[in-house]
Parts: sequence; C-alpha cells; structure tokens
Amino acid sequence: MSPITEVEGRRLPLSRLEKVLYPATGTTKGEVLHYCATTAGCLLAHLSGRPVSFLRFPDGVAGQRFFTKNPPPGTPSWVRTAEVPRAEGQRARQVLLQDVASLMWAANLVVEFHAPQWRADAPGIADRLVFDLDPGAPATAVECCAVALWLRERLSADGLHAYGKTSGSKGLHVLVPLEPTPSDAVRAYAKELAREAEAVLPGLVTHRMTRALRPGLVFVDHSQNSASKTTAAPYTVRARQEPTVSTPVTWDEVAAARTPGDLVFRIEDIAPRLRRHGDLLGPLINLNRARPLPRTP
Repeated sequence: MSPITEVEGRRLPLSRLEKVLYPATGTTKGEVLHYCATTAGCLLAHLSGRPVSFLRFPDGVAGQRFFTKNPPPGTPSWVRTAEVPRAEGQRARQVLLQDVASLMWAANLVVEFHAPQWRADAPGIADRLVFDLDPGAPATAVECCAVALWLRERLSADGLHAYGKTSGSKGLHVLVPLEPTPSDAVRAYAKELAREAEAVLPGLVTHRMTRALRPGLVFVDHSQNSASKTTAAPYTVRARQEPTVSTPVTWDEVAAARTPGDLVFRIEDIAPRLRRHGDLLGPLINLNRARPLPRTP
C-alpha cells in the first residue's frame, strides 16, 4: 500500500519511494520528491500561471520516457487546469501547478516540468524570450558559455536584461524578461540574433537545426520562442544519467567555467545555492525588469 501524506489539506498517495530512479547515483524517488518539496517555492514561482507539460519517466532514467501536454489519467479534480490553444484552431486543457499539493502530485508521477514562454491567461503572448544553447560534440558547455556571454552583451545593447541557467543536460539557456509580445515577433527577433551570432562567431555558432551542420558548434536554438514550444522549467530535475537540475547561474560563473563539470548541479546542490544566491531568476518574474522587444527590420 502506498503511504499517504497530507499537503495543504490534500491527501496524496506517494508510491514506490524507495525505487531507484538514477542507478548511477542510487538516487531514489523519495529523494527526488524531497527535493521538489524543499524547492517548491522556486519551482512554483516559475511555473505559476503557465500550462505545464510533463516528460514522464516513471521507471527511472533507464526506462521508458514519454512527453505529454494533456492532464495525465487520474488527475485529481482539485488540480487546476486551463484551456489553451493547440494546432489548427483546436483547444485542449493543460495542468496548472499553482500550489504545493499540485506540485507534489505531479512530482509523484516522476516528471520533468516544461512550460511555454507565455501564460495561460494570454496564450501566444510571450513575457520572456529564451535561447537554448546546445553544443554539438566535441563542443561542450564551455563553448556555450562563450556564446551566452556574447548574447548577453548583444541583448544589453538592445536594452534587454539577460539571465542564465543550465539546461540540466549539456547546454545553457539564456532568458530575457519581456513586456508582453506576440510569440511570432519574439521568435523573429531571436532568429535574427541567432543569425547574427553565427556571423560574428564563425566556427563557434550555427543557427540552423540540421544536425549534420552542428558537430563542434553551438546551436543557438531560437525555436523555443514559438507559441507551440516549451522549455525545461527552472529548477526541474532532468531525466539524465544523474539527477541534474536546470539551475540558475551567475554571469561570473558562466565567465569562469573552464570544464563542462563546472556548470553541473544535482539536486543536493540546489538548497546551498539558494541560501547563497537566492533565486537568480527572480528578475524573470519581476515586472520591473521586463523591457519591450526591439523592432525587427
């Protein structure tokens, strides 16, 4: 029988807490749920109001993985959902994680949290921009850092504030708080900057998705600004070999990185970082830091 815990007045059955999800480190489901509970404030701050998608890996990182935008079967009636647009004019419902009880219900399913750059009350109107910097081997996160620093300066020249986080995998994400802007316009601007990065940093950057063009280069992925796309949320645990976390980083850390391991953070690293830095991505949810998108040519 699954143990029952009470969270904010909701009774939650928590299953298979001793199951090892990450064989490389022996990390159990219970440890992952503990991480989510202790980091709930930050996780919820960045998921609040956004329709959440799940990459599920219920049997651990060695098992099956599947991505879903629909509320999973058995979603409790008290978990909030919102109607959002889908392709070809269709509409569907997606989960909103607005409280700790809902977060822990979702975490018990064993998931990565993914969200779009817009909120459910304004579909397709982005309030942030994202670049996903993805290194093609033998390039690594170190090369991503050089590209991230260039993007930061280029964005600053347009009056925009940039913030960084690890993807929790091999690369980096550069995020920018925006005044509400149609996603199509944000993607067009991001694509122009990706092209510019390729021109200014030849031999380091590609803005094209074709994998055959990417070995040794950093792919500056602008496509996640499309209204239909999602990005791994800040502080989510990833379904990688180890329980790595998509972790906010300082620009000093980005500039100082000399090996890929310098920017790898696991679940046990996050609480000390929050004590030291607070939420480094707090400005993303501070309306005073949002700026208008520059006009594209």
